[in-house]
Amino acid sequence: MTTTLVLSEQMASALRDIAKLKVETGAVILAQLVNVPNGDIRLLATDLIPVPDTAYNIRDDRQLLITSAGYVPALGTAEVKGATALWFHSHPGDGSSPRPSRKDRRVDDELSGLFRLRSGSVYYGSVIMSQESGGLRFSGHLDSGSGRIEIDRLLIVGPRISLSRSDLAPNAKLEPLFDRNIRAFGGGVQRALGDLRVGIVGCGGIGSSVGEQLVRLGVRNLLLIDPDRLSISNLTRVYGSRAEDVGNLKVEALAGHLRRIAPDADIDDIASTVNVEDVARRLTGVDIVFGCTDDNAGRLVLSRLSTYMLLPVIDCGVLLTDVDGRLEGIFGRITVLTPGSACLVCRNRIDLARAGSEMLASEERIRRVDEGYAPALPGVEPAVVAYTTLVAAYAVGELLERLIGYGPNPAPSEVLVRIHDREVSTNHQEPREHHYCHPSSGKLGRGMTTPFLDQTWAA
Repeated sequence: MTTTLVLSEQMASALRDIAKLKVETGAVILAQLVNVPNGDIRLLATDLIPVPDTAYNIRDDRQLLITSAGYVPALGTAEVKGATALWFHSHPGDGSSPRPSRKDRRVDDELSGLFRLRSGSVYYGSVIMSQESGGLRFSGHLDSGSGRIEIDRLLIVGPRISLSRSDLAPNAKLEPLFDRNIRAFGGGVQRALGDLRVGIVGCGGIGSSVGEQLVRLGVRNLLLIDPDRLSISNLTRVYGSRAEDVGNLKVEALAGHLRRIAPDADIDDIASTVNVEDVARRLTGVDIVFGCTDDNAGRLVLSRLSTYMLLPVIDCGVLLTDVDGRLEGIFGRITVLTPGSACLVCRNRIDLARAGSEMLASEERIRRVDEGYAPALPGVEPAVVAYTTLVAAYAVGELLERLIGYGPNPAPSEVLVRIHDREVSTNHQEPREHHYCHPSSGKLGRGMTTPFLDQTWAA
């Protein structure tokens, strides 16, 4: 079991500022606890409530002592929001250790019961952070009163993405296999790639290329989702597909191919669409999703997952247009969704009428199309391996750029490629006011809702 604390970049920035102070500083972090179907836990941080200055009795670079007024009001807020309360404090000094002292452990023992009682949560949480060269180091745990669970990983999501392990965990060994990667972007990014859990929705031309690039970069934990079987025409662009695979499931063919490249990889595959609720729930355990499907309903699900689960989504697609049978336009799009950014609906990247049709059971959809109440779904679109591979490379490049941070700041949230014109442009769009993806909606990091993602699911 792995427990991950997920922070938006805004909250991470506030915690960095606290960690840079010369005195120990306390706060309460409110987090929505998500029990992932595989048994993992994710803590989606939504609120940071600092201890008021008036609540400190002692505060210096080695210790702090506060009155109950420093945290009890925050526990009431946690109860109202159905959140888990995490007691946070800093260890000041650049490069200082965030490992708990004996006194820290005594404080945890004293606070655990009260935090759980006043917040109504099963768990008390404790997090210690320090800063080193502008980055965050941490340790933390959850306490149920009858057992203790370490917080293993810290994931920061925003225009930049950061993934690190607790200071209590040993550093993963850097394999010589990735020497050229390490020379390019350093050991820290290589370790993050090895620790990332990645979902790929759609395992055709773009998705299979994304999967191969990720595995060769060092990603070792993948969840593949696609309902379709390989056809003879898929062999021209689906990486790893062979003539004998025709008729087999795309996810099985791709999973087998990736395991041949990386026998140590942990690859799970699901032969279904993401429009099925149980399948969408499986994505609550990944750190980033690549949306490589032309399914509008699937894109709606991924768009909501990004907001509700603080889950970065890199959505991409290729469009080929022709005039009188002659190829004229070749377009690629790579859109990066992060907490608080405009969703695919705000960007008009989803055909809502078609999404509604796709969510229907096949028999009901056919009936409604025949009666004129639902739009017919498009036929088979043209696809060429050179262009699907190019867009896949752009999509994987967006992940690398956000882990490494070599591009413009702030990073654009969309890349548009007009391959026929040899032109690339970028843009950024803010979410619509009052829409679910807007920070004011209260949906960011909302976690598990009833119904799931506050949307209707097909039976």
